[in-house]
Amino acid sequence: MNTYEIIKALANSRKMTVAELERKLDLSNGSISKWAKSTPNSKYLEKVADYFDVSVDYLLGRSAKQVEFDLDKAIDNAMSFDGKPVTEHDRKMMKQLWKAYMAGKE
Repeated sequence: MNTYEIIKALANSRKMTVAELERKLDLSNGSISKWAKSTPNSKYLEKVADYFDVSVDYLLGRSAKQVEFDLDKAIDNAMSFDGKPVTEHDRKMMKQLWKAYMAGKE
């Protein structure tokens, strides 16, 4: 798959069109579609990668797998400001914040 096809598949997984993605990211109309035949500008490619939480390498087809993010594992490795492990209450709050953040990206 080329970069355009990968981005189109990611957009479809979020039930959106490439045109909707372009508007959401403030890219010019048809700019992503042009990536089917040309190399995208790294600035815009990073914007798309950040939106979908994937690596630029994934979008370029260099990495066969999306970056998997395990929130529980990340929280397990986190420490509170005073260097103590995260409490169960804080863990729940972090998960809620992350879910709200991801919902806002859709």
